[in-house]
Amino acid sequence: MIIAGIQKIKMDFAGETLFDDISFDVGERDFVGLIGANGTGKTTLFRIITGELEPTGGSVFISKNLRIGYLEQHACQGSRRSVYDEALISFSDLIETESELEKISLLLQTNPGDRDELIMKQSLLQEEFEKNGGLTYRSRTASALNGLGFSDAEFSLTCDKLSGGQRSKLSMCKLLLSGADLILLDEPTNHLDISGTEWLEDYLRSYKGSAIIISHDRYFLDRICNRIVEISNKRSYSTNGNYSAHLKLREERLETERRHYENQLAEIKRIEGIIEQQRSFARERNFITAESKRKMLEKKKAELVVPEKSLKKMRMKFTPACETGNDVLFTDSLSKSFGGKTLFTNGTMQVFKNERVFIIGANGCGKTTLLRILTRKIQADSGSFFFGSNVRIGYFDQSLENLRGGNTVLDEIWDEHRSLTETKVRNYLSLFLFTGDDVYKNTDSLSGGEKAKLCLLKLMLSGANVLVLDEPTNHLDISSREVLENALEDFEGTVIDVSHDRYFINRLSTKIIRMSPGGFEKFDGGYDDYCRAVLSAPAPSKSSEKPKVNAYKLRKERESEINRLRGKIKRVEAEIDSIESELSQINDTLSSPETAADYEKVIELTGKAAELTSKQLELMDEWENNCKRLSELEEERNESD
Repeated sequence: MIIAGIQKIKMDFAGETLFDDISFDVGERDFVGLIGANGTGKTTLFRIITGELEPTGGSVFISKNLRIGYLEQHACQGSRRSVYDEALISFSDLIETESELEKISLLLQTNPGDRDELIMKQSLLQEEFEKNGGLTYRSRTASALNGLGFSDAEFSLTCDKLSGGQRSKLSMCKLLLSGADLILLDEPTNHLDISGTEWLEDYLRSYKGSAIIISHDRYFLDRICNRIVEISNKRSYSTNGNYSAHLKLREERLETERRHYENQLAEIKRIEGIIEQQRSFARERNFITAESKRKMLEKKKAELVVPEKSLKKMRMKFTPACETGNDVLFTDSLSKSFGGKTLFTNGTMQVFKNERVFIIGANGCGKTTLLRILTRKIQADSGSFFFGSNVRIGYFDQSLENLRGGNTVLDEIWDEHRSLTETKVRNYLSLFLFTGDDVYKNTDSLSGGEKAKLCLLKLMLSGANVLVLDEPTNHLDISSREVLENALEDFEGTVIDVSHDRYFINRLSTKIIRMSPGGFEKFDGGYDDYCRAVLSAPAPSKSSEKPKVNAYKLRKERESEINRLRGKIKRVEAEIDSIESELSQINDTLSSPETAADYEKVIELTGKAAELTSKQLELMDEWENNCKRLSELEEERNESD
């Protein structure tokens, strides 16, 4: 069933067409990924769907009574509520019902004259309260906040004390808890670490509504979306499937369009030849034939479909000025603390020539701090590190602070490379899409994406043979990320990169270092390899000299774990059934008039029901995780057999 339809939407700004003929539908349980280069109008389209903007042409169809939720950019700003209380606003109706139930219970004790009417009202409200999740809304709120990266200690922080990233996460928490039928998410993973993003993916997979999601996170789009709509050349192109499926289908579509266009041009040229030939004969019947072919030619030209133009892309190539030795970086027992909080200790790792090493870990574990230590911007509390011979470091700072404020784009490059002519500098800038008067823009006025591109150009011109990158894809659209990936893949040097972009990691990584407060852990390969290593026994690294695992022993251990998990699943299922039965008895008791009149009894039973429901949710999570692990082990057993 279609719940929303975007039909031939056109939007003009100041006489310029931003996009035209944007059309797609959203069905029940549809998760639509909205992609396109920066500046193509994705966020503008969201504002049209919510009614905030009126389109120049076309229309938006919304099903009757459909609730739309939109991730606001500046929500929670200035609020003095605590993080927890702000998140609870999503359940204002339940809180109001809860308050009403308390008032009725009080009246039953003080105003027995209206007893029957009050008991009836209380019973109806209690039923509605439970039906709408009243017994679990507080635990669900806490779970969502934890999943998005808030610690229990941060629940009491007031919103005005939060960073921009924390406010964005809190806004998303409120949106997810709102229960809207259609949610509009604009770059939802921007401020999340990998674990937060994976929690969001799990949450959305069980979400009962639909979503339109603007995102440059290709791994996220692959795991969540069943439809992709791409805005390109001011039009929309829709395909069924995830991002990877869309890529394949897009290439097939473009190839079909190109061939059809070439065939049309060949046919037009053939008809033009016939016309010219017929006219050369200079006879009446030939003129009639020529006129007939001319009309056919006009029709063919009118039907001519020009293939989609390729958008201009950045072009970059990192060329090291010299080669490093084989040993690039060694760290030994590095540690760092701030304000009494230990970020990491025992930080030991090795990086060798031509490796692409990706550093991952939860937000706040000290990844950026580690890079700042390695680039000598700050000092470690203890431990040591050293770089090998001929190492020339190029550093990309995610805060983009290495741009000098007040400079023009042209001067930003020219100041560091005075030997280059202005023409040469402008040629370099054009590779990164700074053309014409763009080169005279003040760097302070640039967008995040433009600043990132300028920093990447400075990095390219540095001649560095070791690139130390801190979230280089954060401000880049998908097209620019792909260009960067290609450049790093061709780079004949070493890369040390902090990133939450799993697609980026998966394509480039030769080694992953996972940071935690207790130290660094090494995993060979890309992100998918890392996930497999975490979910099962880690495979020995290529350079490891550990003895091979005894196959018989491994098989016996696996069988033992399978049997243990089967028993655990049965016990958890029994416990869940027991809680179901107990909750049913509590609900029956709460429904009786005698209990409804006893305020203290209602409070006691409601509290017990909330505890049981919370325990039930925990058991369901445990059951799901155990079943998932059991399935993986049985699949491993089948493959080995």
